[in-house]
Amino acid sequence: MKQLTTSDNLIIAKLEIAYQNKEKGKRAKELIIANKELAYQNQEKEKRAEELIIANKELVFQNKEKEKRADELVIANKELAFQNEEKEKRAEELIIANKELAFQNKEKENRAEELIIANKELIFQNKEKEKRAEELVIAINEKRITEGELREQSAGLLKIAYMQSHQVRVPVANILGLFNLFEFDDPSDPINGKVLNMLKLVAESLDKTIHEIVENTHEIRKMIDKHQS
Repeated sequence: MKQLTTSDNLIIAKLEIAYQNKEKGKRAKELIIANKELAYQNQEKEKRAEELIIANKELVFQNKEKEKRADELVIANKELAFQNEEKEKRAEELIIANKELAFQNKEKENRAEELIIANKELIFQNKEKEKRAEELVIAINEKRITEGELREQSAGLLKIAYMQSHQVRVPVANILGLFNLFEFDDPSDPINGKVLNMLKLVAESLDKTIHEIVENTHEIRKMIDKHQS
């Protein structure tokens, strides 16, 4: 069986490095797409949170309006009470005034019923406001969780980018430098053995760095999958 020459091994090593670089490029694109998707989801949650805030403000405004109406009804009720006292004074003198008081009492009862209805409506509106407030708190908490996950993912991506630009670049530069030192014209030159030994060490270092990048990529993918689930 014919043994591979040093040149063949270098060619194979170059092909492997090119394949690995291509794979890293694919994974980097996947990470960019995932990051954009997370950013889009965060924007959607921010929109929902803003809608909940607007709904809450509308409920507050409605509550204030109903409180104003309740105050007006209270004032009207006091006015009726005053009129009732005045008419009670005249009741002994005027039968017609007594009938008028009876009529006004009926009107007052109607107003009282309206107050009861308004009070029930206010209670219902307050309950609705509390529900909306709880939904708003949940939306804000979800937004904070998403922002924390994005920060963790960004940190992971920065770490991968740093490793690719420094820890990968150094061994690749060493491989290219050693390649230039190899004596192709004289394969038996003693320096070639040293160059091959150093190439092995550099290749092992590069392999270790690539494994670390892959592990970091898997961690980021787990965070993305956890968020999507």
